[in-house]
Amino acid sequence: MRFDHELDLISETVISDSLKNQRTVESRKTVLCSVKSIGRSEFYSAYATGLKPEIIFALHYFEYNGERKVVFAGAKYRVIRTFTSDFKLVELTCERERNG
Repeated sequence: MRFDHELDLISETVISDSLKNQRTVESRKTVLCSVKSIGRSEFYSAYATGLKPEIIFALHYFEYNGERKVVFAGAKYRVIRTFTSDFKLVELTCERERNG
């Protein structure tokens, strides 16, 4: 498997100012990944439940810390499923975030 694509993992932290107003701050970490397509049966099974998986990113297990959003090629995606079979790789099944 070739890790020849860059993927930004987005982590979100809630911080409070001196007046106790809370806001979410995003931080990004760039990792290398492999890109896979969604299988036909997986696509239709997910679509039937309202999910719209579009792409799978495979990356090293130790680089992933539970981030729920990623950016790939300028598009923002939401992680809808993670899968690991051997604690070497983790696969992130993602759907594109829609504006509006």
